[in-house]
This record gives sequence, C-alpha cells and structure tokens, in this order.
Amino acid sequence: MRRRAGWHKTVIGTGIVGILLFPVYWMILTSARTEAAAAKVPPALLPTDLNWTAYSRAVIHNDAVTKAILNSVVISTGTMLLTLLLAVPAAYVLARRQVRGVSLALLILLITQLLPGIAVATPLFVIFKRLELLNSYVGLILADATITVPFAILVLRPFFLRIPRDLEAAALVDGCRPLGAFLRIVLPISRAGVVTVAALSFLLAWGEFLFALSLTTSNDIQPLTVALATFSSSTGTPWNQVMAVATVVAVPIVVAFVALQRYIVGGLTVGGIKE
Repeated sequence: MRRRAGWHKTVIGTGIVGILLFPVYWMILTSARTEAAAAKVPPALLPTDLNWTAYSRAVIHNDAVTKAILNSVVISTGTMLLTLLLAVPAAYVLARRQVRGVSLALLILLITQLLPGIAVATPLFVIFKRLELLNSYVGLILADATITVPFAILVLRPFFLRIPRDLEAAALVDGCRPLGAFLRIVLPISRAGVVTVAALSFLLAWGEFLFALSLTTSNDIQPLTVALATFSSSTGTPWNQVMAVATVVAVPIVVAFVALQRYIVGGLTVGGIKE
C-alpha cells in the first residue's frame, strides 16, 4: 500500500511539473521553427523540422536587441549592487541595534511588497521627470531598487538575527572595530543570504517590465523585456523571433538558479523563519 501511495504521488508530482514546464517547452519549440510553422493552426505539439534561424535574425543580427541585452545587463547589475549597498547595512541595523520603530519599519517594508507596480510607477514618473532621470540608467536602477531593497532587507534580517552576538563581542575584544567585525565575522557567516539577495535582485531587475516601459521612451535605454514589443507590426507578429528573444531573456534566470540553487533555497528558507 505504501508503494502504491508513493507511486501515485510520483505520478501527480510529475504531472504538475509537466504542466508548469510546458510553457517553457512551447517557447523553445516555437523559437526553433520557421515563421510559417510557428503561425500554423492547429500547431504541432512535437518538434519537427527544427530551424534555428530565428535566433540569428532576432538576436545576433538585430542591433536593437543586442543593445537591449546590454541595457538589461547594466540595469540588472546596477540594481544588484545598489541593493546590496543599501539592504545589507539596513538589515544589520534592524537586527542588531535596539532602535525604536523596528516593527513599524518592517511593516512598511512588507506593505511596499504588496503594492501594485502601477501604483509605484506613476509617482516615480512624475518625480523622475522633474529630476530629469527619465530615459536614464540611473532612473531605471533606482526604480527597480524600490522593489528589490525592501525584499532584500526582509530576507537578510533573519540571517543577522541568527548570528550569536558573542562572536562579534569576541572580535571586538581581539581588537576589531565594529566595521571590521561586521566585514570579517558577520558577512562571511551570512554568505548564503547575501548571495540569495544578490541573485534575486539581479533576476527581478532582469525581468522587470512595467518600470522599463513607463520610464523610458528611447530605444537606447530600453531593456530586453521592452524590446520584445518591437516585433509586433501591422503585418503580424513573427512568433518564432519573439520566442527566440524570450528564450534569451530566460537563459540568465535558469543559469543563475541552477548555479546558485543551494544558496537561494537555503537563503529563502532561513529568511522565512521568524525570530
């Protein structure tokens, strides 16, 4: 009976995974077809007559997409660095220092995660227009940071809470200054959390669309997610090229998660524990 129950769970789990991965399969399959085959109705569910020219036309020999990829790299890297610069010390202070309003600050950070993107994009547009930050890397990095910094603080704070204060006290006794104890003791122990925050901040900025669309009008600044919209025309949409670009967008996400899976899963698990 136990074996049968385990077999049923395996089948159910496999079915759920198959359903979740089917859009990814369909994206890659469509990108490997000709434009006519991609638009065929009804579509073929199995791979036949694979053709990879969509990647050459849509990505390699498309200057707009190449520029958009570079823009995405710059924006995502900048967002990740700014997030680490702001979130790591902020989370440490909220975890270590006995300051007033910690609970209120954490509540505000949590509420910011629940706000719809359009509710943040509209005031940001007005502010950035006055500050002349529209159509700039700085504007997009700051906009993306409004999403990643609160999330990073909420994830990192439990890591710092789990580190015994005695370790820092011992470092101070041995001659370290508070900053030295933080850099040499606290950060290495919290490596899993820092790596998790860095990876997820990069990925959130890499896949962000709303801010990139509302805060930019110049093709020289628009990231890869917005560049997908350029493939639509009055004559139709070349779905094989669209899916080729979408696959390129997904590749860094998959690679980062596979390479850092141990840190990300462990980091989110520890970050979700209430202290």
